[in-house]
Amino acid sequence: MAVRVQIEDFDLGAELAALRAGCTNIGALVSFCGLVRNDTGDLQTLELEHYPEMTEKALAEIEEEAHYRWDLNATLIVHRFGLLEPGEQIMMVATASLHRKAAFEAADFLMDFLKSRAPFWKKETGVDGAKWVDAKEDDETMLKRW
Repeated sequence: MAVRVQIEDFDLGAELAALRAGCTNIGALVSFCGLVRNDTGDLQTLELEHYPEMTEKALAEIEEEAHYRWDLNATLIVHRFGLLEPGEQIMMVATASLHRKAAFEAADFLMDFLKSRAPFWKKETGVDGAKWVDAKEDDETMLKRW
């Protein structure tokens, strides 16, 4: 189990290789990498702020919950903060298990939590200025599945 909150970018391939290194009891490795999207074409930057101790504690707790709910061999959550530009990696989740169903479900569960409950504050800056981003109703709906 591992949680990292960092300003630096990460190498997705290297992270996955490290997660499964030496593990022969893994039958499935599921990963998701989130990118800063610019769906309107107006986004210049996305800034993420957080309180380190609170954020790391919350992410560790949800990771522990995933291990409780599913038979997982390993998990990894990496989430960036700071000033990011469209197209940059913002976060990743990886889950490893003996079977694919547990790995897929646990990754989906972790993503739903990160989208709606992870204690990050997001500010978008675009051509019309800056604004704080509110939680989306769809993200809350997805979280209710669990």
